Amino acid sequence: MKITPNNAGLGARVEGIDLREPASPEDFRTLLRALGEYGVLCFPKQDLEAPQVAAFGKRFGDLEVNVANLFHAPGHPEVMILSNMKDEAGKPIGLNDAGQGWHTDMSYSKEIALANMLHAKRVPRRDGKVLGATQFRNMHAAFADLPAEVKARIEGRVAIHDFSKFWDMMRQRPGSIRGPLTPEQRAKKPPVEQPIMRIHPITGRPVLYCNCGYAMHVKDMDRAESDALLDYLFRHQAQDKYLYTHEWSEGDVLIWDNIGTMHNAVADYLPGEDRYILRVQVMATLDYAALAA
Repeated sequence: MKITPNNAGLGARVEGIDLREPASPEDFRTLLRALGEYGVLCFPKQDLEAPQVAAFGKRFGDLEVNVANLFHAPGHPEVMILSNMKDEAGKPIGLNDAGQGWHTDMSYSKEIALANMLHAKRVPRRDGKVLGATQFRNMHAAFADLPAEVKARIEGRVAIHDFSKFWDMMRQRPGSIRGPLTPEQRAKKPPVEQPIMRIHPITGRPVLYCNCGYAMHVKDMDRAESDALLDYLFRHQAQDKYLYTHEWSEGDVLIWDNIGTMHNAVADYLPGEDRYILRVQVMATLDYAALAA
C-alpha cells in the first residue's frame, strides 16, 4: 500500500490495496491515521458493489440509514444512491446531491459522523472535461489560523445545528424532488448543540466544527452578536488556502473526514451527463484514538 499526499495539504491518494478484500489490522491503522492527517483519501481503480462498499465503511464505524432514505441499493438501506439518472419510466433512480452548498454531514445530529465514503460508477463529462467535482476545506488549519481573541471567544461555546435548515434550503433548488419533512422526520432530527471547537478523535488536535449548512446561532449569545460571529467564522473558513478539489474518475473510492473537513458537491453538469455513485455515512462510534495508536 502506498499513500501519496496531495500538494494542497489536504487529501492523499492510496494505491496498492484492493478494497474488495478485508484490510489487515496494520493496514487499517495506517488508513485511519492517514484519514485524520490528510482529511480526504482517494482509492483509484476500485470495483465494488453495494455489499463491499458497506463492508469497507463498517470498518470505520456504524453506518447511518438516512432519515429521509429516498434512494438506496436493494437490500442495503445504508448504501445510498447518488445520481441524476432516471429509469425507463422517467423516475429518478438516485438523489441528486449536487449544488448543496458547503456543509458537514451529520453536524445536525447528536451522534456525529466520522466519515463519508463514495464510490463512483459513472462520472459526468462534457467535451472530455470531468464535471461534478467535490470540494473540501481543511478545518484543522482553519482553527489553527484563527486569531487568539477569536479562539478565546468561542472557547466552551456551542452552536445550534438544525437539519431542517439545510433540507428546506435544498427544497428551493431548481429541479428538487424533495418534499417537506414530515413531523415524524423532524422529530427524529431535532436541533442539537455542537461545540464550535472540538478535539478531533484521531489527531487529538482542535478543529473548527461550525458550518453554514446547519449552524443556526450561538447558544446564550445575543442574536446580532451571534450572527456577526458566525458570519466571521464562515468567511474565515471559505479562504482558498483551505480548499482542495477532487476531480472524479470512474472507480474512485473517496473517503473523507467529516469532523476535520467541510465539503461541497459542484453542480456543473446537466441532465443527460450521467452520474452514479454509491455512498455510505460512517458514524463516529469507535475509539479512534486507541485504534490509531
